[in-house]
Amino acid sequence: MILGFDPGRQKCGLALMGVDRVVRYHQVVSVSAVIAEIHRLRQEFPIVVIVLGDQTGADRWQAELGTLSDAPRLALVDERYSSLEARDRYWQMYPPRGLAGWIPQALRPIPRPIDDIVAILLIERYLSRLTQP
Repeated sequence: MILGFDPGRQKCGLALMGVDRVVRYHQVVSVSAVIAEIHRLRQEFPIVVIVLGDQTGADRWQAELGTLSDAPRLALVDERYSSLEARDRYWQMYPPRGLAGWIPQALRPIPRPIDDIVAILLIERYLSRLTQP
């Protein structure tokens, strides 16, 4: 399993995906709870690599994740424009219902944080990088 980690200042996005590209888990977690959540996920899933976004707080989190017992391999992934891409992905995953569908996508407010969707995109970028010649 691959753990995607979108680090932030107040909250982080986490996602779990297999090499089959099936998302098994995604959640937005507060910074104070993220290490405990990773420990919980590692008890449930065999995480072999943590894919970490390379922008906000990446250095701090890279060091902290490296201290985990039997730490999985860490891979930094370029996260530029991932928030914009995550907005589009959100509407693919959760299409608007009713009259909201008539509002242009760019004008629709997203009702929740999308850091977990960014984490999904980071895993996909990582897997794409592995499969490109």
